[in-house]
Amino acid sequence: MPSERRTPKSTQFKQLLLSSELEFICEAHNGLSAKIVEEAGFHGIWASGLSISAQFGVRDNNEASWTQVLDNLEFMSDASRVPILLDGDTGYGNFNNMQRLIRKLEQRHISAVCIEDKLFPKTNSFLKGEAQPLADIDEFCGKIKAGKDAQSDADFCIIARVEAFICGWGLAEALRRAEAYHQAGADGILIHSALAVPDEILAFKREWGNRCPVVIVPTKYYATPTDVFRQHGISLVIWANHMLRSAIATMQTTARTLKEQENLLSIEDKIVPVAEVFRLQGAAELLEAEKRYLPKPNDQASAIVLAASRGDELGKLTEDKPKTMVSIRGVPILSHIVDAYNTVGIKNITVVRGYKKEAVNLPHLAYVDNDDFATTGELHSLLKALQSQGPHEQDVIISYGDVLFNSYIPQALLQEKEDFVIFVDSDWQGKTSYTRLGGFAECSAPNSRKAFHTQIHLQQLGTAIAPDKIHGVWMGFLKVSATGARQLEEQLATILAVPENQKAGMAKLFQELLKNRQSIRVLYTVGHWLDINNFDDVVQAGSF
Repeated sequence: MPSERRTPKSTQFKQLLLSSELEFICEAHNGLSAKIVEEAGFHGIWASGLSISAQFGVRDNNEASWTQVLDNLEFMSDASRVPILLDGDTGYGNFNNMQRLIRKLEQRHISAVCIEDKLFPKTNSFLKGEAQPLADIDEFCGKIKAGKDAQSDADFCIIARVEAFICGWGLAEALRRAEAYHQAGADGILIHSALAVPDEILAFKREWGNRCPVVIVPTKYYATPTDVFRQHGISLVIWANHMLRSAIATMQTTARTLKEQENLLSIEDKIVPVAEVFRLQGAAELLEAEKRYLPKPNDQASAIVLAASRGDELGKLTEDKPKTMVSIRGVPILSHIVDAYNTVGIKNITVVRGYKKEAVNLPHLAYVDNDDFATTGELHSLLKALQSQGPHEQDVIISYGDVLFNSYIPQALLQEKEDFVIFVDSDWQGKTSYTRLGGFAECSAPNSRKAFHTQIHLQQLGTAIAPDKIHGVWMGFLKVSATGARQLEEQLATILAVPENQKAGMAKLFQELLKNRQSIRVLYTVGHWLDINNFDDVVQAGSF
């Protein structure tokens, strides 16, 4: 959906500054607090130099570089839709630094900057204010002019902060400086005071009149009724550092309580739930975006892994566990198989156990036990697995518990719509051991470039195919659609009703399906799998 068209942030701020009503903005110091301020209903944010430096853990003396402040601002701007006024200290240098700052702020959609007429590096106004020297008026005016010349957005605002009262210079100097800054192009004047009463501020406003908007920060004279500011025509009030200070108080209390009581019971109900953190982070928006943009998980597909046999050929390796639990690179073969399925989104995996079934105990898998594994074969295990899954509403991939494979194999199988799809490795010469999986395959056409544009189907599968008719070896993978699974279950029941078929393998199933004119689609490949059939295969699996 197209994004909502909104008034540019710089325009929003200028409207606040020029409003006929008293307006308010609130301090924030990172993306999270910026979002909280916006949600509280404020129409603007004060990016406080004190608060930003404090959340970095450094002093408000330009110890945090302007580029670090800029990086922090970018997160704040991205997290909120309301305009941000940056507490830009002294502009981080001379007129040249000021111009670069303005350009970088506009790139990040910061709406305005407030600079103060002190020397770089600045010191916080409430720390020995009278000992702090003021900047030269002409130099500061040049900085304002340079900033206005650098801006490309006509609505971007520069607020000049007059520190005359802080430094003990009095009303006359405050007015002289404010007028010079106004003439230099400042969009507003922030008049600052460290007194506990607003006398200096109100005296300034009476003399200043309405030459341009006046901004105040009533941190020290906090007991003054807000209506007093309204009556005197103040344009904008900044609540300057209270988000940070309230956060510090809460964190200190929480940390002390945790240290003293060594449990969470005493604080869990007094703090926001983790879900609120996720909400502020926009987790729901990400989930919606994932639905729209990420590949859909294969929640309509499942897998069956046939792993009931011991694997006698591996000797001592399978004395206390079946072959599927033999370790490859420190984890069982079955873990590698599960990971390959998980990679393509298949989480619903049923494993048929038999020999030493208690050793097959990986988490998050469904298990079906073939306790008759010694006297039955693969088809008996497969039927038990299909019956355990209930009504067939998903595609299912059937594979073996001793065959490693790349995720390409299940991914390609799931892309095909036919009821029965198998993989055949066309590089079959010298791979006679693989015929134990079901045999050689004769297909409707050999693997070639034409196979990429042709529907290839199985004609027969087994060990008695003439060499000139062999097109490859079956790799042990069968994809069955939901419809095909119902047919497959019926076919297996018919085959296993004959006593001599109790130990039958998958080759028998394919032969019966073909005899009943069931089409079996063939996908060709070379490699992407490894049948672990002996000690050499175990060694080779380490680098698969």
